[in-house]
Amino acid sequence: MSLRHSTARPASAQMTFARRLDGWSMGALVLAALAALPIFAILISAPSGGFEAITHLARTVLGSYIANTFALMAMAGTLALVVGTTCAWLVSATRFPGRKVLAWALVLPLAVPAYIAAYLYADLLDFTGPVQSALRSATGLSAGEYWFPKIRSLAGGAFVLGIVLYPYVYLLGRAAFAAQSVSQFRAARSLGARATRAFWRVALPAARPAIAGGLALVLMEVLADFGVAQYFAIPTFSTGIFRSWLAMGDKQAALKLAAMMLLFVIALIILEARTRQGRAVSKDARADDEALVQLTPIGKVLAMTLCTVPVLLGFVIPAGHLISMAVSDAAIGAAGDLWSYASGSLWLGLGAGFVCVVAALLLAFAKARSESSAVKASIRVSTLGYALPGALLAVGLLAPLGAADIALSRFARDVFGYSGGLVLTGTGAVLVYALSVRFLTVAYNSVDGGMSKIPPSLAAAARSLGAGPTRVLTRIYAPLLSPSLAAAAALVFIDTVRELPATLILRPFNLETLATRTYRLASDERLVEASIPALILLAAGLIPVLLLTRTGKS
Repeated sequence: MSLRHSTARPASAQMTFARRLDGWSMGALVLAALAALPIFAILISAPSGGFEAITHLARTVLGSYIANTFALMAMAGTLALVVGTTCAWLVSATRFPGRKVLAWALVLPLAVPAYIAAYLYADLLDFTGPVQSALRSATGLSAGEYWFPKIRSLAGGAFVLGIVLYPYVYLLGRAAFAAQSVSQFRAARSLGARATRAFWRVALPAARPAIAGGLALVLMEVLADFGVAQYFAIPTFSTGIFRSWLAMGDKQAALKLAAMMLLFVIALIILEARTRQGRAVSKDARADDEALVQLTPIGKVLAMTLCTVPVLLGFVIPAGHLISMAVSDAAIGAAGDLWSYASGSLWLGLGAGFVCVVAALLLAFAKARSESSAVKASIRVSTLGYALPGALLAVGLLAPLGAADIALSRFARDVFGYSGGLVLTGTGAVLVYALSVRFLTVAYNSVDGGMSKIPPSLAAAARSLGAGPTRVLTRIYAPLLSPSLAAAAALVFIDTVRELPATLILRPFNLETLATRTYRLASDERLVEASIPALILLAAGLIPVLLLTRTGKS
């Protein structure tokens, strides 16, 4: 009796595991494998080729790549941290003229792609730009007779990145400050602590996890940056991977740099995940119109100024300068072939949007149907792509796809007499695949949020009437999720249109997008001709930012 009982339990467990891992769950596992392919490829390929490539990198450029990447992350992160935290506290805890407008305007710099901001600030602040020209005209000074900060430098790159990325810290910090306990802060004030001391000892420590999470997002973006570093000639891991793979044709060096960069990414993912702990809303959080700190008239002017300057530097000045160039005759004349590269962005965005929405719907449905740890792990792996820099993702895909492509082409030649070149490499399908891996997180978050609002009883009622999983998905979930699916597709479309490094590396030779067109013209110092496609990219970036300020006013 005991023997039969002991053998029955594993069988029951096996049946339970099988029920959990149905076809939908297996689909989630397949998606996870496809999303993790770049990471696995880098980890497997990087050790190959011996230590010659590592030794050569260490003797030549590796030190500068590490130092510049660390310095860029430190300086841009510090700027974003200080600006974002300061503005978040002022908007949350004080009341001053223009606060309600500035509360959402402080998010606007996220709409400006960092590489476009770099092009614009370089044009404004270079020796021949309008700022220095006006300075020389007003003072009568000549070249070499005055000092002016050099924008095309490491510090200049950190300024550009910090001033357009600080909203990550601002948004999370503002939400944390608004959700804090009123009684704790007021208790500190009642014990004689000044507002500044209460901020440092009570408010800031409570908001530290959220602020650290925003900082981790900033550092991820800085690490992934290619356009700013390339344009300002700052040797970083992203530019090093791009240069090693495409300019020098050194596959082993590119893979090893990608592996080192992956270590940075993993560290930032762990940091961001740990900071999610402790982000809870206080039961006595104050109303939005209630001020914790009363400002003097001078203090109100100072607060308004501190919150206005980041908006001016991060959005108004770049956008205004871009518009002034876009309405010029030279820019309009250069826009004659606008449709040729706008159409490339269009089909690329539509393709990636479709793939991401379908994959996100499958993952969310598999999560709703199964409590399997394997499904949860597959979702976590599938949504790691957003943290992967575009250059790393592209190199990670090219390595295994290149080998598979050679084998496939050889098979097609031997069996079917195929006489063409490689079948997959350099095609739009590979680019759509890479961008789908990169932005699946965006789609999944939107779809999963919509799925959580659907009562499980609806699906249970449909199943009790004999409806299978496919019918439940198409007749129940899909119609109810249509707003979330549309929002997911729109967000992926916009991110795809703005993506630069992965598109530059993986695009077919005959494909030009708004981002690559802007990059190519700006690299040739033809910024006026690049102004209209750049303005389209900026306008596209406003859509998710405005949606964010509308739905996430926290």
